Amino acid sequence: IQNLISIESGDKIKAVINVKNLKDEDYINNNYLIMCTEKGTIKKTSLEAYSRPRVNGINAIVIKENDELLEAKLTNGKNEIMLAVKSGKAIRFNESTVRSVGRNSMGVRGIRFSEPEDEVVGMICVEDPMTSVLVVSEKGYGKRSLVEDYRVTNRGGKGVKTITVNEKTGELIAIKNVKDTDDMMIINKSGVMIRMGMEDIRVMGRAASGVRLISLRKNDEIAAVAK
Repeated sequence: IQNLISIESGDKIKAVINVKNLKDEDYINNNYLIMCTEKGTIKKTSLEAYSRPRVNGINAIVIKENDELLEAKLTNGKNEIMLAVKSGKAIRFNESTVRSVGRNSMGVRGIRFSEPEDEVVGMICVEDPMTSVLVVSEKGYGKRSLVEDYRVTNRGGKGVKTITVNEKTGELIAIKNVKDTDDMMIINKSGVMIRMGMEDIRVMGRAASGVRLISLRKNDEIAAVAK
């Protein structure tokens, strides 16, 4: 990646956003980038603010100490946002409750933690409320639930339970919005990968504990989940 952009050593890429045309004024003024951090901050900025890129990059968000950027998504200003945290809770709120701000600002609280050591593990942008939400835990358990099972609440709340987190399941590590025609790939830290079709995972209620998606060998963990 160093051959494409100037990136400081030790820094990591957290998101790649596919945009149509940064010279189309109607497009850049009616679409937004929404970013979230591990500590639950969310920030929305008009795509227009990023329409004049520089070789060495431009500031996108001010990050507090002991926090870091987790994800970024392209939205149309009318989407819904869901954030999930490793303790097994998720929050759903309207994007319209997040005011658009400039590039050099910090953002606002997206979710409040019950425990100070909790962290956001993922963010999804919901365009179709009839899609389902897939959550995966670190010991290979997962579950699909309807988006509609998560009531819309105010931004900055504590959210509702999305999966039961216990010693058997481990903490939550991923949230994705999926439909029956999607596939999912899980790769473990040991290098083992599994691919499965979403039609094979039945949709169940938000209170259900989920099913085993992948069997892990002793001391192995999931490294990444991709739709």
